[in-house]
Parts: sequence; structure tokens; C-alpha cells
Amino acid sequence: MSFLTDPEFWARWVGIVLIDLALAGDNAVVIALAVRSLPKRQALLGRIWGTVGAVLLRVVFIAVVSALLQIALLQLIGGLMLIWIAIKLVRPSGSEGEGGHVRHGASMWEAVWIIIVADLIMSLDNVLAVAAAAHGNMVLVVFGIGLSIPLVIAGSGVLARLMNRFQWIIWLGGGVLGYVAGEMIGRDTLVADALGPYAKLVQHTLGFGLAAMITLLGWWLSRREREASV
Repeated sequence: MSFLTDPEFWARWVGIVLIDLALAGDNAVVIALAVRSLPKRQALLGRIWGTVGAVLLRVVFIAVVSALLQIALLQLIGGLMLIWIAIKLVRPSGSEGEGGHVRHGASMWEAVWIIIVADLIMSLDNVLAVAAAAHGNMVLVVFGIGLSIPLVIAGSGVLARLMNRFQWIIWLGGGVLGYVAGEMIGRDTLVADALGPYAKLVQHTLGFGLAAMITLLGWWLSRREREASV
């Protein structure tokens, strides 16, 4: 249990929570849509069991991705993918949600199935981001995702609306993704070998640089969209 007194553990835990919440908007919408025609009690149970099932499978996938990221060049490719995911995250999306096409469940278990399948289809970005931020530490993965479960269950559509209202949550999540992407690129075996003793310095410099760039990009794109709508 010594990890509980490690500041780096808690810093990475906060990063995972931010990433998971920032990328959870569409998943929350899917949950809300899947249970929308059910009675109140069944809708609550559907949200709980659907989210728990999806998260358990996501933890398995994160473990697999964490193992794959140890292969040379895959961290570099994964880092570049995370930059793209972060830019897509902070780009204003208007009122249109990706979950709008999801059908509702006619029964609680059908809704649970819809939630699990939709989450698996939509969660590649989340799985890659959390696996990269955790550095293979599955305790961090469980802690980080565990906190997001009650928030997603309770919030569903409310969570998505909050992120539209308080856009700094999205910008901050994008910045964390940028930092993780920089770390991944710097940690790749081939890149680290090429940089030699400067690998750590480049890793952190690139991480902080990408974090600042993506956060500012989100702010600038949002401001430009507001000015265009006036």
C-alpha cells in the first residue's frame, strides 16, 4: 500500500480521472438514450448494470493495450493518435451528439446490452488514453475509472450538458491528453535510444508543450465559434 503515499501516483490518478470524464460525454449520452423508454426503476438498474459491464470489459482492454504499448514504435504511433484524439476532443461540436442515433432498449437487459456494445465501439480513444496515462499500473486504472462510474451513472445526459456549459473541463482534459501523448512519444524505445541522456528532458518538455498548445487551441476554437455566432 506504499503507493498511497506516492505523489506521482495521485498526480497520474487525477490525470486519468480528468481524461475519463472528458471523454465520457458521448458515453453518457448513449446511456441516457438506451434507457429513455424504461420505467424509472428499470432505467436506473439499466444504467448501473450497463455501465458496470462496459467498464469491466474496458479494464480488460486497457490491460491488453498496456501490454501492446511496450512494443517499439507502438508508443510513438499511440502518442500521435492521442494528439489527434485531443484535438478532436477540444474542437467545438455544437449541439450535435454522436449518441443521437442510438436506439432505446425495450427491456432493462436489452438496454444493458445496447450500452455495453455502444461503449465498446466508442471507447478506443478512452482505452488508449487511460492505458498511456497509467504506465501499466492497473491499480491506477481501476481507481481512475472507478471514480467515473458513479458520475456517469448519475449524470448521463446531465454530464454531457455540463461539459458543454463549462468548456474548461474539455480543454483541461485535452491538455492532459496532450501531456500523455508527449510522454508516450518520448518513452518509445526507438525515440528514447535516439535521444540518449536527453530523453527524459525531451519527454517532459514535449508533454508540457503539447498540453499548453491543445488547451489554448480549445479556448481559441471556442472563442472563434462564439464570435462567428454573434
